[in-house]
Amino acid sequence: MDIKRVESPPSTINYYENWDGPGSEDIADRMQPGHVEDVVEIFQTPLTGHYNWDYSSADGRIRKLYRLGKELNWNADLDLDWSQTYPKSEIPLDQSYNPFSGWEPFEALADDEKLRFGWHNLAWMLAQFMHGEQGALLVASQLASCAPTYDAKLYAASQTFDEARHVEAFTRYLQEKIGILYPINPHLKTLLDKILSDPRWDLKFIGMQIIIEGLALAAFNTLKLTAKDPLLTRLITLVIRDEARHVTFGVNYLEDFVGTLTEEEKEERAQFAYEACVVMRERLIATEVFAEFGWDAEKARDQVLASQIMAQFRNLLFTRIVPNLKRIGLLTDTVRPKFEALGILQFENLLDDGEVDWAELSRPLYDDAS
Repeated sequence: MDIKRVESPPSTINYYENWDGPGSEDIADRMQPGHVEDVVEIFQTPLTGHYNWDYSSADGRIRKLYRLGKELNWNADLDLDWSQTYPKSEIPLDQSYNPFSGWEPFEALADDEKLRFGWHNLAWMLAQFMHGEQGALLVASQLASCAPTYDAKLYAASQTFDEARHVEAFTRYLQEKIGILYPINPHLKTLLDKILSDPRWDLKFIGMQIIIEGLALAAFNTLKLTAKDPLLTRLITLVIRDEARHVTFGVNYLEDFVGTLTEEEKEERAQFAYEACVVMRERLIATEVFAEFGWDAEKARDQVLASQIMAQFRNLLFTRIVPNLKRIGLLTDTVRPKFEALGILQFENLLDDGEVDWAELSRPLYDDAS
C-alpha cells in the first residue's frame, strides 16, 4: 500500500511518501544530511539512574502487576487477524460522534470527500496514539533505570515491552489498513519533551502514568465504542488491557511517595499536572486534518470546542485523571480552582485506579474478544 505523506508543521518530523514498509526505501539515499530529520530527532536528558541491590519485593501490589504483565502478554503478529480489511468505501467511525455534523464547511463536502474525511480523521487519531506510545516507550525505558525500587524497575521493564508492542500494532494498522501518516500533534510533543528531559523520576511517573496514560485509556475506550472495523476494535481491546495495568501501577506507586514530599515540592508537581492537563486538552484538536481539507483552522477549532459531543468526550477523558490526582495527593488547594475553571473538578470523587480490581486485570486474554 502506498503511504500518503501529510505535510507537517516546521516543528515536527516528516514522513515518507509512497512508502511500502520496512525495506522498501533506499536507505543510502534517505540517510543523507538533508534527510536526517526524517528518521531521528535528538533530545538530551540529565537522567539520574539508580542501582538497587535489595532484590526483595517491597510492594506486593507492584510485583503482582508485573506478574500479570508477563501472563497476559500478546503478540501483534499472532493475536490479531490481519487478513481482515474494513472496506474503504465505508466511513470507519460512527458518525453520530462527528463534531462537524451540521457544520457548513463539512456539509458542503461531496460524499466522497466526507468519506475521505472519515479516514483522515481516524488516521490522525491513530497516529497520535502511535506517537504517544513511542513517547511512553521512551519514558518507560527511562523509568527502568531511574525508578528507585526493585519492584518498580521490574514493572517499568515490562511496560517498556508493552509500549513497544503498541507502537508496532498501531504502525502496522496505519501502514497496511489506512495508508495515511500524520505527524505528532505539537501539544503532545511539548508534553513528551518535558517528561523525557526532566531529571526527576517522579515527574516522569506523574506525566506519563497519570496524565498521558490516563487520557489514552479513556480515549481508547471511546474509540472501541465508535470504531466499525473488528480488527481495530480487537487491537484497541488488547491495548486497553495493558494500559489499565500501567495506570494502576502509577497510582499505587506514587500514592506513598507524594506523601513524603515537602509542601513546596508537592505544589510544584500539582502545578505540572494541571498544566499537563491543559496541554492535553489541546491535543484533541486535529489541526493537520483541517489543513488537509482547506478549512480555516481557528473556525474549525471553535466548532470542535463548541460541539456538545466533543465537550462530553473531553470531559470523559478526565474522569480517570482527576480522581487519580486526588488519590495521590496532587489535587491541592492551589490547583483546585484551576481544575474547576476547566470544568473537570466535578470528577474528583469518581472511582480512582488506586483500588485494584484484580479480577478485571486478571481476566484471561481470550475470554472476551469484543
